[in-house]
Amino acid sequence: MGTGLPVAAPRAERPAASRPRRIVGAAMALGRGAVSFGALFAVWYALTAHGWVRPMALASPAAVASVLVDGVRDRTLLGHLGVSLSRLVISMVVAGAAGIVLGVLVGISRHLALIVEPLAGFFNALSGIVWLPLAITWFGLTWKTVLFVIGNAIFFTVFFNTLVGVRGVPRLYEQAILTLGASRWRTLRDVLLPGALPGIVAGIRLGLGFGWRALIAAELVAVTQGLGFMIFSAANYLRTDIILAGILVIGGVAVAMDSLILVPIERATVVRWGLYH
Repeated sequence: MGTGLPVAAPRAERPAASRPRRIVGAAMALGRGAVSFGALFAVWYALTAHGWVRPMALASPAAVASVLVDGVRDRTLLGHLGVSLSRLVISMVVAGAAGIVLGVLVGISRHLALIVEPLAGFFNALSGIVWLPLAITWFGLTWKTVLFVIGNAIFFTVFFNTLVGVRGVPRLYEQAILTLGASRWRTLRDVLLPGALPGIVAGIRLGLGFGWRALIAAELVAVTQGLGFMIFSAANYLRTDIILAGILVIGGVAVAMDSLILVPIERATVVRWGLYH
């Protein structure tokens, strides 16, 4: 038995850009990035090659490259990277999912919003790393401390972006589908969640970035494995080659996660469905 609701006409597909045009656009973006990083590398090379900066203060590109190669070869770098990524993934799944669920619930319930929003606003004003001393007191120098700090940074970012996304859906759409006889569940599924998707995706992207930074900061002092620990340990021995290698890996992983995972998700959802104007 049907619900009596009209079936929406399929969205007209936007004309796809020609393949040569896409290739040219990608090449131009890649070229701009290459120029920026090339200029930075040239300055770095000049400072170290001409002896203007001591190796103890700034290792040369060759020394950093050697550390990266050796770290991959003996798997020490891969081990630290794997530990850090596993912590980030666990925190993102748990804290991100909780942030989305609570953000949707608060967005559709005025009574719940009166209770949750003031508390969330207070805790959101605190940086995730601020909780590190208290987390160490509670959990000691363990992986639980790191997960707590990362989860704190991720949760509130995802929560508020989801909340803004839900509240940004015009109430006219919600009232229209309710007038046609839709249930609250169908209204949530067919109107509120798709309409809030840009905010949810933005929250995930921001939360992943904030969580990655909080992870590295927490690993500096709370654990004995991970990229943050690797950098902190190298600082004790003035090994700027290891420090810079760790920095390059941290930045490279952040860019890779955004461009290879989050941007494709965004294109497959909000852009494809025409939710961005």
